[in-house]
Amino acid sequence: MAERPEDLNLPNAVITRIIKEALPDGVNISKEARSAISRAASVFVLYATSCANNFAMKGKRKTLNAGDVLSAMEEMEFQRFVAPLKESLEVYRREQKGKKEARKDKDKKTDSEEQDKSREEENDDDDERMEEEEQNDEEEVDN
Repeated sequence: MAERPEDLNLPNAVITRIIKEALPDGVNISKEARSAISRAASVFVLYATSCANNFAMKGKRKTLNAGDVLSAMEEMEFQRFVAPLKESLEVYRREQKGKKEARKDKDKKTDSEEQDKSREEENDDDDERMEEEEQNDEEEVDN
């Protein structure tokens, strides 16, 4: 694990994009201010993770889940973020469910197409066998 928050700084491009989206057009931010926000964001992420980890440990789990993060936000006295986070989580889950169902439908369609193709090949093989048998029958009649 990292010794200092600076060891886990968030990517500058991400921080810059978030800042630009949050500020009105035409407002600039100094490199020093961007660096300070980046450090503050890193400290916040580390603190939130630590608090969420405490909830996971209380539940005798090693994996943090969304509930742990939401509980950590409340414990950190960021209650006003809990509702928007829950909404974002629901949107994310719906998107993931939709993607999963789309993959399932695609797999079913692919399987169905493969079965149809296999049946067609079997029918073609049967047709070829029947033609060969007819030719053999004709040859026997000729003999």
